[in-house]
Amino acid sequence: MKIYFAGAIRGGREDSEFYFNIIHYLEKFGVVLTEHVGSTELSEKGEVSRTDNDIFQRDLSWLQSADVVVAEVSTPSLGVGYELGIAEKLKIPVLCLYRPITGKRLSAMINGNEKFQCQAYQGFDGVKTHINNFLKQEQKT
Repeated sequence: MKIYFAGAIRGGREDSEFYFNIIHYLEKFGVVLTEHVGSTELSEKGEVSRTDNDIFQRDLSWLQSADVVVAEVSTPSLGVGYELGIAEKLKIPVLCLYRPITGKRLSAMINGNEKFQCQAYQGFDGVKTHINNFLKQEQKT
């Protein structure tokens, strides 16, 4: 199974260590095409050794080859939103994970989209449960 993991890079790297843990868990189920998203060495500047167009072309190719998309959407990110829109158009199943944060709400464009499975979590055990349920369901289809 090819898994495209989406998480904020230029939108903020506060959750990079958490992304790393999610990616490491996802690797039990298949190949994570975007494992660099979990790198704690990657800053909000992104991949400075590549042009923006190179990143766009590479990520688009990965996205087109993915069987599923798992996105951590607690940190708002234009790039992640764009990737989710493409995944929807390509009919790729999407799981959106988010932490409820006092005073903030998940975008209605994400949470209101019935094609996405949006799941709130409090800790990593919740993340694992949502991933297990999502991937079990997708393996049946």
